[in-house]
Amino acid sequence: MTTQRTSGRRKQALAAAVGVAALLTTAACGGSNDDGGSKSGAPGFDAANNKVAQASEVKKGGELKFVTTQDADSWDTTRGYYGFMWDFSRYYSRQLLTFKTEPGAKGAELTPDLAADEGQVSADGKTYTFKLRDGITWEDGKPITSQDIKYGIERSWAQDVLSGGPVYLQQMLDPKGTYKGPYKDKSKDHLGLKAIDTPDAKTIVFHLPSANSDFKQVLAMTSASPVRQDKDTKSKYGLHPFSSGPYKFQSYSPGKKLVLVRNTNWKASSDPVRKAYPDTISLTISSNQSDSDQRLINGDYDIDASQTGLGPQGRTIALKQHKANLDNPVSGFIRYAVFPQTVKPFDNIHCRKAVIYAADHVSLQTARGGPVAGGLIGTNMLPPSVPGSEGQKYDPYKIAGENKNGNATLAKQELKECGQPNGFKTTIAVRNNKQQEVATATSLQAALKKVGITADIYQYDGSQSAGIIGAPANVEKKKLGIIIMGWGPDFPSVQGYGIPLWSSKYILQSGNNNFAMIKDKTIDGLFDQYNATKATDEAKKAEIAKEINHKVSEGAYYLPFTFERLLNFRGSNVGNIYTTDAYSGYYDFVNLGLKNPKK
Repeated sequence: MTTQRTSGRRKQALAAAVGVAALLTTAACGGSNDDGGSKSGAPGFDAANNKVAQASEVKKGGELKFVTTQDADSWDTTRGYYGFMWDFSRYYSRQLLTFKTEPGAKGAELTPDLAADEGQVSADGKTYTFKLRDGITWEDGKPITSQDIKYGIERSWAQDVLSGGPVYLQQMLDPKGTYKGPYKDKSKDHLGLKAIDTPDAKTIVFHLPSANSDFKQVLAMTSASPVRQDKDTKSKYGLHPFSSGPYKFQSYSPGKKLVLVRNTNWKASSDPVRKAYPDTISLTISSNQSDSDQRLINGDYDIDASQTGLGPQGRTIALKQHKANLDNPVSGFIRYAVFPQTVKPFDNIHCRKAVIYAADHVSLQTARGGPVAGGLIGTNMLPPSVPGSEGQKYDPYKIAGENKNGNATLAKQELKECGQPNGFKTTIAVRNNKQQEVATATSLQAALKKVGITADIYQYDGSQSAGIIGAPANVEKKKLGIIIMGWGPDFPSVQGYGIPLWSSKYILQSGNNNFAMIKDKTIDGLFDQYNATKATDEAKKAEIAKEINHKVSEGAYYLPFTFERLLNFRGSNVGNIYTTDAYSGYYDFVNLGLKNPKK
């Protein structure tokens, strides 16, 4: 979520993707070996896809080894926004509520964590009261208090210091922005955010100005983790967060390696969620995806933390020789290109439509890994997992239909409409840590050239996203007219997916995710209408979600690539492994263990 342009390497990446797509078609029909409980000890192809594999074989101890091609955007619970960071952070952070440790859809249901129960909600849906459970402690043995939870939440208001994380809490608790955050709180009583009361150390009460049926979902997000004020190192907190979970930071070298060890002051009796099987959990960051994939396949690592699937070379090897180690879940993510309206000529809808029609959507799907490892061709911007989605049935630009290989005639018509009949120049921004993304950039670049649009490719380190593509001033300065990205639901609703992308209220100066800079009163009003709808009125909420998606699609702010599928590798020694809807089809990291831990 830097730049070294070697066109030969980009062509190789795209060619590899084409070859792998053909191999995947064969593999999906049973054309690879080792796909049912194998000699390597792996339980079989798709054995952990929405079901638990090797739960009974897990033993305590050993080192669980993760690898990733890029570091987290931040390990600070307030600032982190990458899905794998949220998944991994449950090792060292807890929340009032969290997700159930069950596979599939059940995993997206909430369960008490620091809270003793699911809390009390007032009849008008504006007041939430929670009591904390007994025995919850920090890594130094001191009790976790309601004031610690309040302070951790208040840090989200310090966007000038702690940018990058989700801002749902600000919008739900302080929509007028009257609170200035804990670092600027000059009030005499220093009581902090007035919307949160802490009448005693074990009670916390939230007062929402307006009811919001998704509020409990937001309390389960990493950004609602407790932070102890005396341990808050502000912008440096992500280098060594203070643990409320079963593991604590032993060492961290940004961009290289993170090591967690047991938090000896964590009490299993206080935590019904976490089993804490390994003694040590390590995360190695290696930007060379082919090398990382090969070492994962060789058994040097156990799990790919980023959970975006094997790269082209790794897929080829794994499908031929280690199919029993693979899972092929449907992810909640959409992969896409987005057009910032602050970068000319994308302030003109017809220039945006020109790119949509010029793109070869089959080529883009192939670059992502084909229909098996890449997913179905994306036709709109609401994932199939979100209520209100119409999937591929809603295809306003006929992306999966008659225009699937591009339509140069329509593209050129749109170029005339936007006053650029001979095309124009632009820049595609793409994370250099993701081979599939570089391949999609190459595919798009080639298709655009055919209609006179010249696109340079700007590659950057994904861990620096918040300050590069997430800073509107930088996007405008560098003229990043096309940004390649992906997004999955923060929680399974149109609010949990779309509001950071499409609401004008969520545009930030750093850590921004409304890359298109959408400021549409109709869309904002529909979100307000959605938020005010009762949680039990599922039909109305789904209809509003559908309407929001149509408004976004009609604005041509996005070129969707795929409704994503993943091809993820699990080491043969990993047990109690399953995919979960809580993290959009990722493996649930929190209770992974080893079958044969090394002492």
